[in-house]
Amino acid sequence: QAQLVESGGGLVQPGGSLRLSCAASRFILDYGAIGWFRQAPGKEREEVSCIAMSDGNTYYAESVKGRVIISRDNAKNTVYLQMNSLKPEDTAVYYCAASSYYCSGYGVDLKLFETWGQGTQVTVSS
Repeated sequence: QAQLVESGGGLVQPGGSLRLSCAASRFILDYGAIGWFRQAPGKEREEVSCIAMSDGNTYYAESVKGRVIISRDNAKNTVYLQMNSLKPEDTAVYYCAASSYYCSGYGVDLKLFETWGQGTQVTVSS
């Protein structure tokens, strides 16, 4: 069974940066898209970003646009989420997930992601 493992979360001050990693147990090019989601306490899980494996097309939520970059390393079967200028409202558990669907400019519906990681905590606080 395919697995995704996130890492890179932690405590960071406002304005700081973190790079999250999502390591897959299979070739990421076998997927249609890999996405990053986050869920804060008492809130619904929301899509932050996704990347299409076929052509590298990306999607970013408005709340993170300009501060976050999603990238991939096919040889390492890993997708990254570089987060800059972090704000307290970015505090959440961050999950990566894989879908067989294409990541368009509108993202991919959460329900279409078949494989999920266990999540990594990101806390932005002074």
